[in-house]
Amino acid sequence: MRVTDRKVEDWLREDVGHRDVTNHVPGETTGRLVAKESGVAAGLDAGAAVFDYLDVDCEATVDAGEEISPGDVLLEVEGPAESVLRGERVAVNVAGHASGVATKTRRAVESAREVSDEVAIAGTRKTTPGLRGVEKRAIAAGGGDTHRLTLSGMVMVKDNHVAEMGMAEAVRHFRDEKSFATKIEVEVERPEDAARAAEAGADIVLLDNMTPAEVSEGVEVLPEDVLAEASGGIGISDVPEYAGTGVDVISMGSLTHSADTLDLSFRTGGQ
Repeated sequence: MRVTDRKVEDWLREDVGHRDVTNHVPGETTGRLVAKESGVAAGLDAGAAVFDYLDVDCEATVDAGEEISPGDVLLEVEGPAESVLRGERVAVNVAGHASGVATKTRRAVESAREVSDEVAIAGTRKTTPGLRGVEKRAIAAGGGDTHRLTLSGMVMVKDNHVAEMGMAEAVRHFRDEKSFATKIEVEVERPEDAARAAEAGADIVLLDNMTPAEVSEGVEVLPEDVLAEASGGIGISDVPEYAGTGVDVISMGSLTHSADTLDLSFRTGGQ
């Protein structure tokens, strides 16, 4: 899921518009992407892709997943001033957003480790349209699991499928449709339905919108070879309690849809 030239073109077209006069600046210059607050670095590959597209020399000075502090330089660039100025806002936006996702993921992982070294913190498909690749890599940089990248990555039998076909028939239907390597996950909203999902053939059972006590009940009735996942409105402060239920995975849509942007700035020349 690398950032393509077409993706960068879309980002630049959105920001630059049809006739950019603001950045008609002669000569060559240098620039630095600088952290203004502490967090976890991510999205630097995407920021570098913007400058590479504009034929600006760019080098990352920290690695994705590295803890950063105010004043740390994340990227250094050198090239035509017009191109550097055209790319800087897009690079700041995408790297700042990705670093915010990575930072929130790292804090969630740290909260889980207070209780368990085994449970994984995962993202969801609640990503920003057009930025899924950037956000999923940011989750990985923060120490989280990307979960399925697309619908084709895993079959998830959700409430709408059950409403249309019933749980057992939905699992049977998708088991006939899927490739041999594809896992089937079944979403349930009551602890007592976890066993039914496992009996129907689920590889993973998603215990959705349950309290930690209810999640514990659901985990207890599952066979050892069936993974348990908790999800549904779980915040970072809730993670330790859910991590203590015995689940294998805690998935959090808030890692992407509610992450604060990490404050970064871009400085040119001798600034």
